[in-house]
Amino acid sequence: MPHRAPIGVFDSGVGGLSVLREIRRELPREDLLYVADSRHAPYGDKPQETIAARSVAITEFLLEQGAKAVVVACNTATAVAVSLLRSRFSVPIIAMEPAIKPAVGRTRSGVVGVLATAQTAASHRFVQLLGRFNAGAEVLVRPCPGLVERIEAGDLDGVATRALLADYLNPLLAQGVDTLVLGCTHYPLLTPLIKELAGPEVTVMASGAAVARQVQRRLAEAGLLARREHDGIERFWTSAAPDAAEALIGRLWGGPIAVQQLPERLETGRAPTQAQARA
Repeated sequence: MPHRAPIGVFDSGVGGLSVLREIRRELPREDLLYVADSRHAPYGDKPQETIAARSVAITEFLLEQGAKAVVVACNTATAVAVSLLRSRFSVPIIAMEPAIKPAVGRTRSGVVGVLATAQTAASHRFVQLLGRFNAGAEVLVRPCPGLVERIEAGDLDGVATRALLADYLNPLLAQGVDTLVLGCTHYPLLTPLIKELAGPEVTVMASGAAVARQVQRRLAEAGLLARREHDGIERFWTSAAPDAAEALIGRLWGGPIAVQQLPERLETGRAPTQAQARA
């Protein structure tokens, strides 16, 4: 039965676990599938055609596993590929949107900061989002090269990560930012460190909970919510080495888990054309 089918979730790496956790909290009865494409992380410095090809290949894989909906738990993949995915696949495709609107409504200083990957910050979708919601505040966007790599390496509070994050935060704080939007799903994994460096006067906002509520709404509208009485399970895949991924994902998820290797055939899929990638 379709309502018994799992929800598929994917990201360029482990960052989407921040979204997966919110989905699990919102929908405890659902089975969840998670793909960490860590072999290709970060997406933020990849060509659009590569991001689109990976997004299509992983979505097809999740549908092969029976997914009734797919969550693109990656801001960069959303910016580059979500329109293509929605045109190609008939299941609900739920995407990320940085929390700029609520941040603009919340700021007291009138200055909002956004941490994002370079690809997300430069995307047409993100520029449109800024145009819709930045009238009520000054929105300062800071690309953060190298930060995803630190998280993928499991360094959430080490010296190198602290120094890199401080370099990105300090100029924003000096310009009066009091509300900070985490525009990459990896960055909420650094929330304790971000709050420590930014100080108690700065509000930190992410999109995972809003995405989880949207998943719930979309499944309810389609009559696809799980009706089982017991809690759902999670299954994990990676395009990187499973042993290393198992240790990192287990640490971030909060317990021992098994991680499977994605099929090698997913590495050889043909990339969409440039026109398709921009669709």
